[in-house]
Parts: sequence; C-alpha cells; structure tokens
Amino acid sequence: MSKIIILTDSCCDLSKEMIEELGIKVLPFTLTIGGESFRETFDKSTQEVYELMAKTDEIPKHSQISPVTFEETYKELFEQGYTDIISVSINSQGSGTYNNSILAKNDFFENNPEAKDKLRIFNIDSKCYTMFYGYPIMESVKKLRKGAEAEEIVAYLEDWFNVCGIYAVPYNLKYAKKSGRVSAAKAFAGELLGLKPVILFADGTTQNVDKIRGEKNIVSKLVEIVEKNMTPQTPYIIVHGRDDSLGKEIEKELYKRTGRKAELFNPIGAVVTANIGPDIVGVIVRRKNK
Repeated sequence: MSKIIILTDSCCDLSKEMIEELGIKVLPFTLTIGGESFRETFDKSTQEVYELMAKTDEIPKHSQISPVTFEETYKELFEQGYTDIISVSINSQGSGTYNNSILAKNDFFENNPEAKDKLRIFNIDSKCYTMFYGYPIMESVKKLRKGAEAEEIVAYLEDWFNVCGIYAVPYNLKYAKKSGRVSAAKAFAGELLGLKPVILFADGTTQNVDKIRGEKNIVSKLVEIVEKNMTPQTPYIIVHGRDDSLGKEIEKELYKRTGRKAELFNPIGAVVTANIGPDIVGVIVRRKNK
C-alpha cells in the first residue's frame, strides 16, 4: 500500500500551523537580516520579518537548500516507511534548490540501493514562488486524503504550474533592484514618473505586462488585468506584503465582478520579500490563454 508525502520548502509560505495540519514536510530557508540569522516560518513569523526589514536598509540574504539536507530528508522519510515523496521546490530560475533536490535524489539511491524498489521520488519545479505552490500543495493533500495516487498528484501540480501566474505590483523597487533577482523590476524605468510595474510571475520568469501611475490606481488597474487574463469561474488567491489594505480592496472589486471571493488571502514570506520588497500586492490566477 502506498504511503505518500509532500516535501517542499518554506518559500511556499504556508504557516507553521498549516504545515502541521497538512502533514507535509517543509525544509526552511535560512535568512540573515541585520546580522541575525533565522529559519523562515519556523523561527520568525512573517510579521516579525517585516519588522526586522523596516529597521535596516540591508537587503536580507538567504541561501539555497543544500543537496545534503535533501538527501538526509529522503533517508529520514524512507526510514519512516514512505513509498512516494513528491518534492516541490521554489522556482529553479531563482534558486538552485530544485537542482539540489535532484542531485540529492541521485546520491540517495546510490548510497541506499535497498531503497530503489521501495521508494519513488518525484521532483517538481514550481516555476514560481509563495502561495503559487503553497495553495496547490494544500489541494494535493485533500486529494491524497481522498485516496489519490502519486501520479495523479504530480499531474495536478504540473498542470497548475504550467497554467497559473501571479500578477503583482511592487510599490517600491529598492529591494528588487538591489537584489537583482527580479529581472522585470530591475529593468523597469518609470519610478521618477510615479509609475509602478505590473509584473507577471509565471513559467519560471518575470515580465512587465503593464504599468500603473500612482498607488491610487493600483486596485482598479490590477483588477482589470486579472479579470482580463484569468479563466472565468476559477479560484484566485490574493497575496500581500506588510500592508494588506490594497489586497482587501482588490478582493472586494473582484467579488463584485466575478461573484467569487479569494480562495486564500495570505502574506508573502521572507524569501520573496527579501528580493522584491515588503510593499507588494498580487493575485494568483489560472490564465485563460494557457
């Protein structure tokens, strides 16, 4: 009989309470801010990280999850009797974590040949960040509890990652430009005119899809873009930085237009805000052109 577990990293932005409730295994990223190092999600809440970021101009630093950590985790889960590990990682274009999960898989089976016919490891690149993969992981657990097999979960996740996207507006590009990890924000040249970029995070990349003049127009413009690009009558998720007020306004407007409230309303965690900044709002949707 199959015994299946989902393994992921803390950039999925699921809370400690949700991780425990779902029964998944989460490997935390370690961050350093102002000389203090801590594990994302497990040592500090997202709100505590926002407060730390407000006290310093230093860009938070974080490192990828190592092959050794993955190999040790595979061994631990194998010894616990799991037959299938579905490993979902942060976007491979933004971190070496996904590639490390594959290196560790090869090393694990080389060092533990008795596991070859007893354990399957599925490595999946989420191609994105935050609740883009946190939400479908939640849904995958529901499917597993109803008896789904590993192949069904893998197919569901890969479909989600190929079809969905995050339409996001950062209010301040200081972090993105300093970190250099969000190419669309780095290339944007409109700040002196009071322009904000609308960035699409999807397919492992970032791209500017529009621009907004002034914060007062963020809600109406982002709602317009989301409604234009989302598949009708499908769930959407709102993610936000340290201020959730624009996110609430966006949900209110989308509810008027679609009759649906957000499936989730979630803060964006430390790994993402370290690179794009804590002043951001975004909507995750299934794109109809995909």
